[in-house]
Amino acid sequence: MAFIPKTPYLTTDGIIEIYSDGVFEGIVLIERKNTPLGVALPGGFVEVGERVEEALVREMKEETGLDVSITSLLGIYSDPARDPRFHTASAVYVARAEGVPHAGDDAKEAHIYPLEKIPFDKLVFDHAKIIEDYLQERKREAAHCQ
Repeated sequence: MAFIPKTPYLTTDGIIEIYSDGVFEGIVLIERKNTPLGVALPGGFVEVGERVEEALVREMKEETGLDVSITSLLGIYSDPARDPRFHTASAVYVARAEGVPHAGDDAKEAHIYPLEKIPFDKLVFDHAKIIEDYLQERKREAAHCQ
């Protein structure tokens, strides 16, 4: 019998930056349909035989109806306590899209949030930390461009 290692579940989450006529409007957050309930970045599980980047594009389409293009990898988030259900490791990407999100799949609602109106107190998993890291990265990029 072959040894099958027990490993964390591989997931991917997306910070979808919404633009309208080239102007940044905010990021997409979803209201989760399933437990844990709350507000989250759209995302989901990588399927066997699927590249992580392909899973990100697929999950964004399924949960928000948006076609995204990946702009960067924000990081890998793997704290064993990040998901109360079981251990997951998530590749978090920043992606760009235009249009209005529409909830689908595991999302009950999907909305665009200007950065100053992100409901940090309602975020589930480790998504508050992820978004804080994203905001810090935006500040670094803005300072670098000046």
